[in-house]
Amino acid sequence: MAKSERAKALEAKQKAELRALKERKKNSTDPADWGRWRQVIETYKVTSKYDKALPWLMAGSFVVPTAVVLTLGLVFGGTGAFQIVMWVVLALSFGFLAAMAVFAWRARSAMYKRFEGQAGSGEVALQMLSKKWTSDPVIAVTKNMDVVHRTIGPNGLILIGEGEPGRLRPLLASEKRKHEQVAYGVSVIVIQMGDKEGQVPLDKLTSHIKKLPKSLTDDKITEVKQRLRALDAMRPKAPIPKGPVSMKGARSAMRGR
Repeated sequence: MAKSERAKALEAKQKAELRALKERKKNSTDPADWGRWRQVIETYKVTSKYDKALPWLMAGSFVVPTAVVLTLGLVFGGTGAFQIVMWVVLALSFGFLAAMAVFAWRARSAMYKRFEGQAGSGEVALQMLSKKWTSDPVIAVTKNMDVVHRTIGPNGLILIGEGEPGRLRPLLASEKRKHEQVAYGVSVIVIQMGDKEGQVPLDKLTSHIKKLPKSLTDDKITEVKQRLRALDAMRPKAPIPKGPVSMKGARSAMRGR
């Protein structure tokens, strides 16, 4: 009897913990705790504040492909009950995919617009990279809020600076020397983020990095990451500027996944 009571008590405790966990996630403001559909809904709410045309564009991108596919199906695919149902389902699927593609495109644009000009905004673009990339935002920062981010992946070891160009040049040069000393033969690529000549705008940064030639194997990336940890351990922790919030949970919607 005592064992049965203990088992019941344990079961009740586990159920209570599960309910508490569900309630915490339900009321959480951390995107990482949200389910996929809540991520999409919350992303839509934020995007629509900055993009008033979003609802109309999504509606049009749903209606037009749906109507085209359905019309083609009815004209060339037969008028039997099964064929009609099949073409209706196919048309709705095409419309939904088109609407989500437009949503992902506008969401990315609105996100970049929202954070553009804020200190540390380069982190937003780095979060759009695939899981093959490891990014460390704000590894160095000055009192004027000029910052340096770092990412490493198949296309190389990359330092991204954002701030006033004149102040960034010596900061990036110093960070490049430090990284070359521990990277051992791996070239360090330097990018200045911004809208001036020779700089890469925030909304183009992700695609710019992806277009760089592939130069590192998975084994080499792992090796360099281990050496970078030693470099980071020797430097004081950089104070992170108050800029973009973490989008770890919602970035899948931004990337159209």
